[in-house]
Amino acid sequence: MNPLHLETMLAIVDEGSFDGAARVLGVSPSAVSQRVKALETSTGRVLLRRSTPVMATDAGEVLVQAARRMALVQAETNARLQKRLARVPLSVAVNADSLATWFRPVLEDVADGGKASLRLLIEDEARTLAMLRRGDVLGAVTREELPVSGCESTYLGKQRLVAVAAPGLARRHRTAEGMSWTQMPVVMYGPHDQVLDDAMQERFIDSHVIRANISEIPSAEGYVEAVRAGLGWGLVAEAQARPLFDSGQVVQLDGDPLDVDLYWQRWRLESEVLEELTDSVVRAAGEGLVA
Repeated sequence: MNPLHLETMLAIVDEGSFDGAARVLGVSPSAVSQRVKALETSTGRVLLRRSTPVMATDAGEVLVQAARRMALVQAETNARLQKRLARVPLSVAVNADSLATWFRPVLEDVADGGKASLRLLIEDEARTLAMLRRGDVLGAVTREELPVSGCESTYLGKQRLVAVAAPGLARRHRTAEGMSWTQMPVVMYGPHDQVLDDAMQERFIDSHVIRANISEIPSAEGYVEAVRAGLGWGLVAEAQARPLFDSGQVVQLDGDPLDVDLYWQRWRLESEVLEELTDSVVRAAGEGLVA
């Protein structure tokens, strides 16, 4: 299998188009098309869905994983041969809550090491594993313990989330029986906020019934700010909520924190920078998550 063809396919998937891959590789779009055609002919499979963006088929995902592994090994090999610290690209999937809290020391470790550059993909922790399975990333923070084929799984700890709201909003929706959950507006990260969906189910909230009262804020910092401002109630990492409790800007709505088990899944690949990244993630989790 031609490594150049694999490199081309990986560029198409990462850039989302044949034209984008051509720009990155410094070749013409027709050359990109010819390489893909040759690869599909040699494998006897359709490898790419010609959609917008272009996506790998099931067979293509296998080759994307192989291509990304090759790219990592090649980058590390080049660094050793050239006797310099070439920056090896590491693609990682992480949820917004983690990135805003316990994951931050990982960024410092990668910067201090000087060996790698990070490409972070932000997604709900219930969905990051799909990125690992497709070969989009080398490692992922996920809720899933069972490792993806070809990967290994490490328990990180529990991310403790609490239901909070601005004091005024909480007062308006508090009754003698407790919170009027079905009447109170809510803030979500987006349409795939599985953790908040779980919390709503525990409080017998039907998202379809309260659809008009749902705001979507796809940013960790923006999410907390929206909750603080009174746009709706939300689930906030305890570490983010603590200073807001102390200043009286938000109140906890009930005594039922949600503990989400988090795991680090990474490809089973001998790689110095991937090992160092894993050590950093585990260390940061040990300091920032509940055991």
